[in-house]
Formats: sequence, C-alpha cells, structure tokens
Amino acid sequence: MTSLAPTRPVRRDTPAHIAGLSLVNLAARQRMLSQRMILQTVLAANGEAGRLQAAQRSLQMFSESQQHLLGTVDQLEAQGARQIQETYHGTRGVGPVVQAFMQLMHSALEQIEAYSPRVPTTLAELVDHTDRILDALNTATTAFDEVAKARADAMMKELTGIVGDIQSVAKEAKVVSFNAQVVAARAGQHGREFAVVANVLSDITGEIDGLTRKAAILAERSQHAG
Repeated sequence: MTSLAPTRPVRRDTPAHIAGLSLVNLAARQRMLSQRMILQTVLAANGEAGRLQAAQRSLQMFSESQQHLLGTVDQLEAQGARQIQETYHGTRGVGPVVQAFMQLMHSALEQIEAYSPRVPTTLAELVDHTDRILDALNTATTAFDEVAKARADAMMKELTGIVGDIQSVAKEAKVVSFNAQVVAARAGQHGREFAVVANVLSDITGEIDGLTRKAAILAERSQHAG
C-alpha cells in the first residue's frame, strides 16, 4: 500500500477523526472499524458495560468516514473517479454490501438498546456478514491505493519533466556564461565588469546544475520506492 496518497484539504465541518488522513488510510481504517464494531456489538449484547456506547461511536465514525470517502470522488482525476465509482456502484460494486452492513449494525444496536428479543437473530446475521464486509472493504482499499499510486506516478513523471527542462535551461545558461567570459577576456580592461557578471552567472548555473542533479536522484529514488 503506497504512502504517497495525498491528504485532502480539511473543511471546517470535517470530523476530527478524519482530518489529516489520506483516502487510502481512511479506506484501510474502515476494515478495522468494521471488526471493532462487530466485537463491541457482541459484547454489548452480552451486557458488558460501556460496549453499546462504544459500538455506537464506532458506527458514527464508520458512517462519517464512508460519507467522506464517497464525497471526495469528485476531487479525483477523471480516471481515478471512474475507478472508485465502478468499485462502489458498478455491476459488482461493493457499495450495497457496505450499506447493508451499516443498516444491519444500526438495527442491532437499536435492538440491544431496546432489549429486543430479535437481538440473537440480528447478531447472528451480523457476524455472518463479517467475511462479506471485509472483502468489500478490502476491494475499496485496493481501489483507493491504485488511484493514489497512479496519481503519484503521474506527479513523479511531471516532476521528472520539470527537472529535465531546468537542466536544459542551465546548460544554455552555461554556454551563455562561457561566451560572455570569452568576450570579457578579449575586451581586456574594458571588459572587467562584464567578466564579473559572467562569473556570477557561471556560479549560479553551477548551483542550479547541482540542485537539479539532486532533484533527479530524489525523483528516481521515490519512483523505485513507490
């Protein structure tokens, strides 16, 4: 799972548990939350103190995170947006599985709170849903990971192109600097000030060249690391 996925700008109404998380990490956290909720709900049904409230908080976090994930699709590039839309709403999309899980979890918690006799049946159905929701959330996480990697690769390609352009300009500036030094030398005493400018230009192009080499090395390392 790549770590290059960008975080989204935090809106004022974004819950604190979402702020700062990349879409990939947020999607991955949904898997952990789903299993935590199931465990908390089972324990709540057995009467353990505080478990019902904990499960309700987990469901709220899960629901808000899911809404955020789907709401940020329009901020993705066209290809990435299509991939996420297909993952959730396509012919074999995971959206209905996630939605059914959330509804089932909500019903289970309401029944536990109301001491409903239907709790054992709903709980059994919820536990039976474990593999399906995990598979669905794994599929969603993989999709977000692929989108993030594709975006990172595109940005790296663009960066490499920019570094190449800077290197080309630096080479041209070196030629100009060299020609200026030659002209200054021929001008003798009258070309002294011109020679100073030419030498400064040479130093600057040397620094640019060094920086672009470092940038190129870093870009190559990042590409291999991704």
